[in-house]
Amino acid sequence: MQTPSVKLLLVYPDFTDSDTPRKHSGGNYSEGLASISAVLKNAGVGVSLLHLLYEHDKDQFLEKLKGYDFDLIGFSVRTTAFEYVKKLAGWAKEATGKFIFCGGYHPTLVPDEVLAVDGVDAVCIGEGEYPVLELCQRFWQKDEDFYRIQSFHFKTPEGGVIRNPVRPMLENLDELPIPDFDLFDFDNLTASKTGSALVMMSRGCLFSCTYCGNSQFRNVYPNRKRYARFRSFENSLLYLKTLLKKHPYIQFLNFRDAIFNMYDDWFYGFMEVYKKEIGLPFTCNLRLDIMTEETVRVMKEAGCYLIDVGVESGDEEIRHKYLKRMMTDEQMIHAFSWFHKYGITSLTYNIVGLPFEDLHKALKTIKLNVKLNPDKVIPNIFYPYPMTILADIARKAGFVPDVIEPGTKVPLKQEQFPEHEVLFASYYFLTFLRLYRFAGKLPGALGRGFSRMCDGVFVGRLTPRKALVKLYEGADRCNKGLRRTVSKRLPGVYMWLRRRRNKIAAA
Repeated sequence: MQTPSVKLLLVYPDFTDSDTPRKHSGGNYSEGLASISAVLKNAGVGVSLLHLLYEHDKDQFLEKLKGYDFDLIGFSVRTTAFEYVKKLAGWAKEATGKFIFCGGYHPTLVPDEVLAVDGVDAVCIGEGEYPVLELCQRFWQKDEDFYRIQSFHFKTPEGGVIRNPVRPMLENLDELPIPDFDLFDFDNLTASKTGSALVMMSRGCLFSCTYCGNSQFRNVYPNRKRYARFRSFENSLLYLKTLLKKHPYIQFLNFRDAIFNMYDDWFYGFMEVYKKEIGLPFTCNLRLDIMTEETVRVMKEAGCYLIDVGVESGDEEIRHKYLKRMMTDEQMIHAFSWFHKYGITSLTYNIVGLPFEDLHKALKTIKLNVKLNPDKVIPNIFYPYPMTILADIARKAGFVPDVIEPGTKVPLKQEQFPEHEVLFASYYFLTFLRLYRFAGKLPGALGRGFSRMCDGVFVGRLTPRKALVKLYEGADRCNKGLRRTVSKRLPGVYMWLRRRRNKIAAA
């Protein structure tokens, strides 16, 4: 189909509650938006990006819109930004009258909720490249065919709703063009300022962790069994070489694939060609229960300097019964011994505030991290993403309020684990990790006594947790401001510190 001269504006709200209007550069790369842009531009559609780095008020947003020429607006919507996008869509419709659609994770999971927003004309469900291309191709016609585009739900002029089936996902990722890195102000992205780039060689995931959207995203497609896909070795190298040619200052690659070692044949083959033809230090996410010592050795030889691992919970009942992560403590401890053996920095992701958790169970997560001895630890607070299995479990238990307000730090309301205790466990996770590590270095009874004292402070009734939470929040604001200043004004110092922290030799 011949594509008329259509111009699409993509709007990408990309910020957290801590980002302020002083932020004028930075932000994150979005693989999905870059891929959509590449497909559309190849077909002659004009694409531009409004990359929002902080929350704008109405006047600020509309002033930004004036700087773009467009026929349609597409909003990228994540769950935690949905309430803000609702305002943006209303302002944009009122000011421009343009056709507005939304896509991304949140519209895929709860399309009716997004389509009900004033100002939104349609939602795209699932992968957006070719549905959005067809939308642009048919935009000028506005006949019945316009409202029959697969993977789209539409509001009709008469006030009805048309829900079209989702088209099959693209099974061969090599059929996609290389993402449009130029869509972004790439050199000023947060990662770029430290010589890094976020890249993805795959889509989807084999596993069904209950807290993750992947467990539900695959179910929207008729060919769901093909959900976890990788680019070929040749196409993966073309992707990386294209990026590095455009931005030769990149010194680190951050593979953001859900699980880098999903398929042995792909993983070992790609590591071999990557080592020969790219060779840059890289990070990635691994799944511990499908890896071996050989996995770690091969990655080290290919240039891996940091491995991300989801520990999530140190309580085996929660991990097995509610998260459906069946790995044991012993499996994880064994895997981390390989990271230490081969000198790869390890990072664990952990969740506090899970359904049915309390301080005692959160403490188990800290103590498991002590046994694993990772180099870096990130504690996150659980968020009940729509349509995920764990969100349904929490909702049925009465833990999820009817509305989770924007900026809410602890979404679940649990009597046995109130908000200030969840914040305390999250904020002081690293502090107690260090204390228990120190206890482990003390001799015999002295170490056991110090450890029991830490237990008492963490779970004890007399600990002033509310006051400690406020103290932490004030100190954290100062610390984040200092890090932003160093990375922005002294990037050389920041990169030197990063290399030293991760034990990476200078190029």
